Amino acid sequence: MKKKISIVIVVCSMVIISSSFIQSETQKSITRGKEVYGLYCQNCHMEDGVGMPEVNPPLAKADYMKRPSKDLINVILKGSTGSLTVNGKKYVGAMPAQEYLSDEQIADVLNYAKNSWGNKIPGVITPALVKAQRK
Repeated sequence: MKKKISIVIVVCSMVIISSSFIQSETQKSITRGKEVYGLYCQNCHMEDGVGMPEVNPPLAKADYMKRPSKDLINVILKGSTGSLTVNGKKYVGAMPAQEYLSDEQIADVLNYAKNSWGNKIPGVITPALVKAQRK
């Protein structure tokens, strides 16, 4: 009986420690992503993520940000042309490809956008996911 209790305690401790590590790494990614956003995204999507009316769509509280990770990654890697509907509003414009950003920068900026300006979108985008989409 004591052995079973000890095993349960060890397993629970490992889960708690690994969960803290994952949260810490995610927070670091979000912090780095804020820098990337300020350098490469803020001019069009604004500091507060509200975009430019009639020109660039918002990222703040945007239903588009709930799309699958691969879709979000592809928009950054390949850009976007034509129309795009965000929160029921149509935007016609182009976003240039940002393929020059590293896998880590793309993951970080998407994690930042998914967790800023009222967004609380679950899931973490990793550099490995970005690398897989580059192919």
